[in-house]
Amino acid sequence: MTQTTPGAAGALPDVAFPGRERLVAGIDAALAAGDCHAVTAALRSAMCSLIRDPEVRLPDCVHAPIAEHYARRELYRSPRHGYSVVAMTWGPGQGTPIHDHAGCWCVEGVWAGALEITQFELLERDGERFRFRSAGGMQAGPGSAGSLIPPHEYHTIRNADAGAIAISLHVYEAPLEQCSRFEPLSGEWHLRADNALRTDAAA
Repeated sequence: MTQTTPGAAGALPDVAFPGRERLVAGIDAALAAGDCHAVTAALRSAMCSLIRDPEVRLPDCVHAPIAEHYARRELYRSPRHGYSVVAMTWGPGQGTPIHDHAGCWCVEGVWAGALEITQFELLERDGERFRFRSAGGMQAGPGSAGSLIPPHEYHTIRNADAGAIAISLHVYEAPLEQCSRFEPLSGEWHLRADNALRTDAAA
C-alpha cells in the first residue's frame, strides 16, 4: 500500500513496510553528521545496520524483477530533508551503462544478492565526448554499503549472477529523476546523453 504525504509539490512517495519508521529515523539521524563526507559515512554505517535489522523488511514489490529493465521503485521522499529512498531490483544480468548522479551524493546498500560496481575516473572532455578509465571495481554482497560523492560519481552497476536477482537500496541527496549516461564510442571515449530515469510502481 502506498501512502501519500502532502508537500510543496504535491503528494510525496511514502510506501508502508515493516520497519519503515526505523529506516527513516536512521537516515534522518545520519543527516545530522555535518558535511556531505560525514553524512555519507554515517549513512553507510546506518545502512549496513538497517540491512541486518530483522525488523526492517522492504515491501514485497521489490522482490519482483521486471524482465525488460532493472526495476526502480521510490519508497520514500523526506518532506523535511528532501532526500529520496529508492529500491532497485536487478534481474539476472541486468545493469547500467556508465552514468552520473547529476551532482547529488548517494549511499547505496545491497539488500540481497550481489552486485558488481565499477567506478570510473574522468580523464578528458571534448564537448559531449568524455574519456573515462576504470578506477577499480568491487563485488558488493548483502549488508555492504558504499557512497558516491561528486565529482567522483561516474560508475556502473551490474548483477552478474545468471540465476538470481539482487536488491539494492539507494538514498539520494535529492530526488534523482534525470542523469547523464555515457555510451561507448571508441577506446576510452564515450558520448554523453540525457537520461530520464524510469520509476516503477511500488505497492
